[in-house]
Amino acid sequence: MSLPAAFVSVILIWSTTPLAIKWSAIGVGFSFAVLSRMAIGALLCVALLVILRIRFPLHRKARLSYLASGLSMFGTMALTYWSSQYVSSGMISVLFGLSPLITSLGAALWLKEEAITPSKIVGMLLGLAGLVLVFRGGLDLGNGATVGLVALFIAVVMQSLGLVWIKRISDDSPPLAMTLGTLIVALPLFLLVWWLADGHWPALLPERAVAATLYLGIFGSLLGFTLYYYMIKHMQAGRIALITLVTPVLALLLGHGLNNETVLPHVWMGTASIALGLCLHRWGGRWLA
Repeated sequence: MSLPAAFVSVILIWSTTPLAIKWSAIGVGFSFAVLSRMAIGALLCVALLVILRIRFPLHRKARLSYLASGLSMFGTMALTYWSSQYVSSGMISVLFGLSPLITSLGAALWLKEEAITPSKIVGMLLGLAGLVLVFRGGLDLGNGATVGLVALFIAVVMQSLGLVWIKRISDDSPPLAMTLGTLIVALPLFLLVWWLADGHWPALLPERAVAATLYLGIFGSLLGFTLYYYMIKHMQAGRIALITLVTPVLALLLGHGLNNETVLPHVWMGTASIALGLCLHRWGGRWLA
């Protein structure tokens, strides 16, 4: 696949994933929805590894990477699916737009990869201001939305710091093998959450929930991660960062148009502040130079 096609595909997948998460839990509960998605992704990974004859490393660094990624995915996805009961799909995408800022801060403090320049500090402060505005919008939607936003923010932090942890381990396993190793670690934890939260097979599987779960398992997990790793290998980080500028706006529009979700002015203002903060963080030094 060409790089432009991969770029557009990832934007579309990431923009539609939050809405698919909400739809996948309709009538079946959040714990069953996330468990089903991960199980589908794991089965597809095994099949592709066998068909493509891709090695599945089990050396020490690989095992550490699987553990770090699996724990990070579990915490992130469990909290995201739980919070989707109270938070709109657009807000999910907006808060995950903060992940590059949090990841960069974690990398600077933990990996000493890049200096924290004034433009980066201003970008992070704008991102924080956007977060406050989004929470302000959540207050207008009721107490449940506020609790959901807190859980969602914790999920974003867990995902961001998980990426820094994986980077610190510095494993070179194939992306598909990495995805399977991650799911092997996370699946038992998702199974435990389902058992404790529900533990029963849904009496009825709504067509929309089934279709959304299949979409997330095939496109959201398997294809999305594969294309993302492909772009990391062949594109500059600055260009990849453009994805996080586009997806929140598209997700807000999709949630409003297809799911009748309310988008308050505070949320739009917060989205703009986060996007501007990300631009300054990523390209501010170049602009000032």
